Amino acid sequence: MKRMLINATNSEELRVALVDGQRLYDLDIESGAREQKKANIYRGKITRVEPSLEAAFVDYGAERHGFLPIKEISRQYFKETAPGSGRPGIRQLVEEGQEIIVQVDKEERGNKGAALTTFISLAGRYLVLMPNNPRAGGISRRIEGEERAQLREVMSQLNVPDESGVIVRTAGIGRTTEEVQWDLDYLQQLWDSITHASAQRAAPFLIYQESNVIIRAMRDYLRPDIGEVLIDEEKVYQDVLNFVRQVMPSYENKIKLYQQDIPLFNRFQIESQIETAFQREVVLPSGGAIVIDPTEALVSIDINSARATKGSDIEETALNTNLEAAEEVARQLRLRDMGGLVVIDFIDMGPMRNQRAVENRLRDALKLDRARVQVGRISRFGLMEMSRQRLRPSLGETSGIVCPRCSGQGTIRDVSSLALSIIRLINEEAAKERSAEIRAVLPVNMATYLLNEKRDQLLEIEKASNVRVLVIPNPQMDTPHFEVSRLRDDNESVIAGETSYEIEVESKQFDAEEFNNHSQVPVEKAAVKSVQPAQPVPTPAAAPAPAKAEPVVAEEKSAGLTSRIVRALGSLFGSTPAAKADTKPETTENKPTDNRNNQRNNQRNKRRNEDRNEDRNANRNNRRNDRKRPHKEHKPKTDVQQEATANTDAPSEEKRNNRRNENRNDNR
Repeated sequence: MKRMLINATNSEELRVALVDGQRLYDLDIESGAREQKKANIYRGKITRVEPSLEAAFVDYGAERHGFLPIKEISRQYFKETAPGSGRPGIRQLVEEGQEIIVQVDKEERGNKGAALTTFISLAGRYLVLMPNNPRAGGISRRIEGEERAQLREVMSQLNVPDESGVIVRTAGIGRTTEEVQWDLDYLQQLWDSITHASAQRAAPFLIYQESNVIIRAMRDYLRPDIGEVLIDEEKVYQDVLNFVRQVMPSYENKIKLYQQDIPLFNRFQIESQIETAFQREVVLPSGGAIVIDPTEALVSIDINSARATKGSDIEETALNTNLEAAEEVARQLRLRDMGGLVVIDFIDMGPMRNQRAVENRLRDALKLDRARVQVGRISRFGLMEMSRQRLRPSLGETSGIVCPRCSGQGTIRDVSSLALSIIRLINEEAAKERSAEIRAVLPVNMATYLLNEKRDQLLEIEKASNVRVLVIPNPQMDTPHFEVSRLRDDNESVIAGETSYEIEVESKQFDAEEFNNHSQVPVEKAAVKSVQPAQPVPTPAAAPAPAKAEPVVAEEKSAGLTSRIVRALGSLFGSTPAAKADTKPETTENKPTDNRNNQRNNQRNKRRNEDRNEDRNANRNNRRNDRKRPHKEHKPKTDVQQEATANTDAPSEEKRNNRRNENRNDNR
């Protein structure tokens, strides 16, 4: 059974997991220190218009200004232009200082600011309302066939406001017009509150904040195939229950409070599966492994056979490992929520049919993904390219920081290589004019290596340049970090003759807040927090309860027995009316012996009809031939002619007799 598990015991981190049995297939984690801004609506101010980018930069209250391209600016914010002036530039359409309502389309990533749009979209249970984009609208691409036609009929009956567009979500399948119209009215009521609140203050400020991860999970993931929703915190349970009663009351019986002593995620054994989403290497059941490396340009995934030896030959081992990896890659992309370009390096396979099998397995596994995915074919180099829609920041971006030692590269230079680089730098600084002293503040292991293994080279630099070289170990510094400074001959410390142990070394300890400064940003309160629906949710029509089959079957059996007794008495006493009255209940009785007898009778009748048709056709042909012959006097047949006529009829007689014998044998 599929379940939705919500872990809210730690307020700093909310976790929502979707499991099928004990297998985790989707995960969403929201940290309290990292505020999510996607889908939030702000009132912002244009601070800079850049014609070279055909975009504007908007101050919406964040540290970095948002990026707003011209294609994402609604016509309602354009200035009036002179007719016939050609295609106007962005400076002729918008101006600096102009206030607009924007929505965050993409979160900030690295040094890039958030991508903004003025085409607002409000997600509901069954619909997505675009209040200022009438050109947009339609039905979700995932809906096909009869369901799509049914939703088109429902959309034709909706009362959509002017200058608005709607998109029907997959949750709208099978919903009535009243339910969908209620969702549309609620979203329109929410938009009216947003437009009213936007005029109350000057930009920039937050107007509407997207719901937290738990409410989003209820709205987006709660489907009829979810058997139950388990929540391990009382307050969150009440909030979810109130939301479900307000928006989707038919699912209220699925919301349950988890109160056992064993932690919720440990109860379903998914903590270890969540940990795999933070690891670089994921082991496959057969012994193979996949290695996931996100980079600036793309996500590279390498498939290794590792310890996989179950196949009979190398080709079968490669195929089985690739098939397992295809399913696990699709699952890991959902768990980590990685988007953008993805390149998968499968194990080389010879036959083309094996490559097609791996491609089909990956496409089937990606059908469960909510994001839009485009998959290519395996190239002659064994690489498959695919792209995945970035729904939200990846798990690594929201839960991790850049390594302060390697700066995210993953590797550092060894001691000997870095020591040679430092010696070259010392030699370069010492060769400059008026250089009196070179100070090298190094980690302890690096300083020890230079003072012992490279002491001769340091002495040669001092003699050649007539400078003093000081190597100062710093126990609070780690490789590959170091600091080399040059002092001129007029420096005060050089003139004073300061010794090496008197030199103060700055201690640069790793500060987590330097790399994770999101906790310092105060959480802004939205002007529009929640909107109460004007009307209650329409209750869906209850399906009629199915009739119990057991009493009906018993009644049919009793009726069949009674009819047989009456028919037997009728055959003895000739009472046909009673038999006719019981013929209808008898027809509802189906037994295996009756079916076999009916089949034999049908076959026998079919054969008889075929024989009769053959005889009729033969006689008809004979009569036609007689008409075509020249008219002759009728003469009595001789004995030879009568014998020939008898012989021509004999085969048909013999044929019928043989078939009758076969039917008798079948009945026996």
